[in-house]
Amino acid sequence: MAGDRLRIGVLGASGYTGADLVRLLLRHPNAELTVLTADRHAGRPIDDVFPHLAGFGLPSLVKVEDADWSAVDVAFCALPHGTTQTIVAALPGRLKVVDLSADFRLRDPAVYAQWYGHEHHAPELQPAAVYGLPEWYREQVRTARLVANPGCYPTAALIALLPLVADGLIDAGELILDAKSGVSGAGRGLKENLLFCETGEGTHAYGVGSHRHMPELEQELGAAAGRAVTVSFTPHLLPMNRGELITAYVRLTGGAGADDLRTALARRYAEEPFVRVVPPGVSPATRHVRGSNLCLLGVFPDRLPGRAIVISAIDNLVKGSSGEAIHNMNLMYGLPETAGLEQVALFP
Repeated sequence: MAGDRLRIGVLGASGYTGADLVRLLLRHPNAELTVLTADRHAGRPIDDVFPHLAGFGLPSLVKVEDADWSAVDVAFCALPHGTTQTIVAALPGRLKVVDLSADFRLRDPAVYAQWYGHEHHAPELQPAAVYGLPEWYREQVRTARLVANPGCYPTAALIALLPLVADGLIDAGELILDAKSGVSGAGRGLKENLLFCETGEGTHAYGVGSHRHMPELEQELGAAAGRAVTVSFTPHLLPMNRGELITAYVRLTGGAGADDLRTALARRYAEEPFVRVVPPGVSPATRHVRGSNLCLLGVFPDRLPGRAIVISAIDNLVKGSSGEAIHNMNLMYGLPETAGLEQVALFP
């Protein structure tokens, strides 16, 4: 760290999350971007890839193996799943790392292998990896060298449900999660199912019954419940660039009502800078968080007795990825938690 400036490397700077990391870090008072990697675009100025990032004097893109780590204090890994483990294992030990892939989120390497189709390539690092949901693991993140940034769907769902499970207000064994995301959540790679004609003017479910965020959700909800938990989770792709909405259908316990859930959420997050519980009758919307690091929570009574509906809205690229990663970095270095993350949501 040079004075009050952190020298930052972004691995995978040519993807959507990498680009949003750069965008946010350009306005971070303690950040200096010194290394940007992108194998396919190596050797090109980043403004060739992202014209909106022109004019800031950013370094040109390089391959990971050509990066000068002596000029980096903290590395953000915005690389595809399955590629980060070996890269992080080869980084200098003095570097702090925030990994935005799924490579270190699951604490049990055997569970990782089951869901991602290959063995964990750096199991020796896994015990030290901290799950980076700041609202729940703040103190562990402060002292971590390696932070596993949560997935976007788990971020939205866990913020909404963890307090309710921990307080015993809902049945953790009966959780139904209906999830919707903008197309940027699927990454920037060229895929037939992400072409405009495939995603525009319609919506569809994907990963039905087998989405890789399921074990991550169950890991954290099970820890809060103190027992194994199985969730019913179905994601859908919406024809929009950004945004994520989770609608959770929950069974109430112990005579609790929807107002009790809202009270518990408001109490748990009263001091959190990025989580807000909306007033009764107001439904969180993706258009109210677009471009921000906010998570909006709402609670409604269900017409079915003994049930309630909990809704969570985030921007999948900010609170669900890059913004949350910067929040974790701020914690790791004792910086103000809101540094670089005070953007007001874009509306409309």
